[in-house]
Amino acid sequence: MYLDLSEAELAEYQSRQGDPADFDEFWAGTVGQARAAAHPAIVTEAVPQLSTVTLYDVTFTGFAGQPVKAWLRLPADADPAHPLPAVVQFVGYGGGRGDAIENLLWASAGYAHLQMDTRGQGSGWSRGDTPDEGASGPQVPGVMTRGIDSRDTYYYRRLITDAVRAVDTARDLEVVDASRVAVLGASQGGALALAAGALHEGVAATVARVPFLSDFPRASVITDDYPFKEIGDYLAIHRQKADAVMATLQYFDSVNFARRGRVPALFSVGLMDPITPPSTVYAAYNAYAGEKQMSVWRYNGHEGGGPDDDLAALAFLADRLPRVAPEGP
Repeated sequence: MYLDLSEAELAEYQSRQGDPADFDEFWAGTVGQARAAAHPAIVTEAVPQLSTVTLYDVTFTGFAGQPVKAWLRLPADADPAHPLPAVVQFVGYGGGRGDAIENLLWASAGYAHLQMDTRGQGSGWSRGDTPDEGASGPQVPGVMTRGIDSRDTYYYRRLITDAVRAVDTARDLEVVDASRVAVLGASQGGALALAAGALHEGVAATVARVPFLSDFPRASVITDDYPFKEIGDYLAIHRQKADAVMATLQYFDSVNFARRGRVPALFSVGLMDPITPPSTVYAAYNAYAGEKQMSVWRYNGHEGGGPDDDLAALAFLADRLPRVAPEGP
């Protein structure tokens, strides 16, 4: 059932999330350090192979030069002489990259598909293979409060940097047309897509389905569902840290990345979603600075539109990342 604002109120809703004056400087420095520490990706064929899709196991360097796993899936007829558009996909909370033979949609549709693993996750509902070499200290189970006392140690500083480096990795592939790269994800993956789309100069389009990590000041007090509730659980014990925690979260809020969005973006929202409440999704959507559109699913929760969201994303990207590259002048 509806537990949030009305549709009319959602359309007008604006987050009160602050936008730090040094937000861009912080992220430029973080990404710059990761790129300075980067090494060439290692790409090896995965087993088994399929008749219509070729599978590769990828290791690239993410935050601070740390190794991150990914799957690369290509149409079997992919030819570097005819570079492909690419989709870089990020995974929802608790999940990892899964198995090589899963998630064949994008390669089957003719795209190079790089699916990034999620450091320190990948045991909730799909397998992961990348450890989190990060801060330790008091935290609520999960990763929402890992290193949350400082923007420098917070978990999502590492994960968002990994996402930007995943785009670098895709664009460096010989089989990929670097001018035709999109980022895509749902929930946590949608938040990473918004962040990578804002931080990476080479992204051509963004698909953010029911995006997470949005509007922390509101999300942390209007839902008892996890993962947002991890923040409330932490602050129920560390009561004196509320202001410091909210100051940290300003640097990782999807609202602030949306304010810097410049490429065409497709959002989706489920109006019965208690995990990413609709107002938090609209907080990012209404702040988005670039061309945008929203798919609204009135009777759905966190699953959003399911396969209908897939169809919408296929149509959206077909217009913006054509399978055949446009001819030059």
